[in-house]
Amino acid sequence: MARFTVILAAAGKSSRFEDNHYKKPFAILNRKAVWLHSADRFLKRDDVKQLIIVIAESDQEDFYSKFGANLAVSGIGVVIGGDERCESIANALKTVAATSDFVAIHDAARPCVSDDDIESVFAAAKLFNAAILACPVTSTLKQSADGSTIDGTVERSGLWQAMTPQVFSRELITSAYRKIGAEKPTDEAQLLEQQGHPVSIVLGSPMNIKITTKSDLAWAGACLEAMPKPKFDAPIHPFADDKLWR
Repeated sequence: MARFTVILAAAGKSSRFEDNHYKKPFAILNRKAVWLHSADRFLKRDDVKQLIIVIAESDQEDFYSKFGANLAVSGIGVVIGGDERCESIANALKTVAATSDFVAIHDAARPCVSDDDIESVFAAAKLFNAAILACPVTSTLKQSADGSTIDGTVERSGLWQAMTPQVFSRELITSAYRKIGAEKPTDEAQLLEQQGHPVSIVLGSPMNIKITTKSDLAWAGACLEAMPKPKFDAPIHPFADDKLWR
């Protein structure tokens, strides 16, 4: 059985979330934190041998106060991120077990990824060494330099919206990060593109939304209610759904 390490990216600033108490990965969604919903999807898999969450240094004290019991029970590792996503992932890659065959990188703020989508992208990574979830762009896209007047319409044919997990062989992704250049990628697939390595696309569900604003929580909650329940849908410890950060 191939062995996977999962990295949950949760070190962003959450500037568009506009909440004085929570960053988006730590907001309460259906009675527990957003990132715990994401973690649950991977923790129940037999092939996931290591799970790491990357958080901002400024969140460290509150995170351990809030979720210390979860970490102890589940064995989730914590890594301190950097100013940019690529720096955060690079820090996490340093702690990936040498016995892992593949590394899956997932936005902690995507709590609605389905078991089927995870299975599909993991299988594609085993075949092609690099695979991401994505869905075709269906809406009409407009360009606007000033945000108030349309400058043009973008041809959407062939455009895909990238999602996570993005999954790579451990050797491939660690090698790619060692060769990173001045242009900082916004996701790992872009880093592989820059270095000329093909990345397989796996059709993902549009319900695998990334929570960006507070209004996204309601949509994510509805998606979770419509999805099959994980094997353990209760909080990993009895205090996981309280309001310690309020």
